[in-house]
Amino acid sequence: MLNSQLPSISELPTSRQLVRSTLIALAGAGTLLVTVVLPAEYGIDLTGAGRILGLTEMGEIKVQLADEAAADLASELPPSDIPSAEAASNPAVAVANRTDRKEITLEPGEAAEIKLSARKGVSIAFSWSVAGGVVNYDTHGDPLVKRRGFYHGYGKGKASDGQEGAIITAFDGTHGWYWRNRSERRVVITLQTSGAYSDIKRVI
Repeated sequence: MLNSQLPSISELPTSRQLVRSTLIALAGAGTLLVTVVLPAEYGIDLTGAGRILGLTEMGEIKVQLADEAAADLASELPPSDIPSAEAASNPAVAVANRTDRKEITLEPGEAAEIKLSARKGVSIAFSWSVAGGVVNYDTHGDPLVKRRGFYHGYGKGKASDGQEGAIITAFDGTHGWYWRNRSERRVVITLQTSGAYSDIKRVI
């Protein structure tokens, strides 16, 4: 050990060589991340290589299983396990009946969406009418834990001047109405709701 000679300056890598080696290593790591890790773990396939290698399907299954586990956990929590401060935003908390009235003005081409939060199996009575024209509508719901490509509709239509009825909520989550004014005139939508939901607000 004492007799070993130190390398000369000429034998050491230059700064350019070190930078080049670092860039090559980073490029290799980035390639592995995009082609292997993201598809296999998260189902994200930016290059298409994950689908060819069969990794994307594995990642999608993992994500689906994680979403289902989270949804099961949320549905199993009793109301006493949820802080009362969250009652206004978390539909898993039992609430009393309430009645609300909302009025929305839509310019030509404009859209709006109103959602309320409720537990599964709640009956929400509603009626909405349009003054000044007609609108396209889509009544639907979103669960607490959203899944890719998930859609649950309660009804939709075109050129409607109003609707009334009741929604029986299919799951814990948010439920509501989406309207778009396809006419060339301003319209005013009046929505009235009644039922056991924790809050109601315009989200679009």
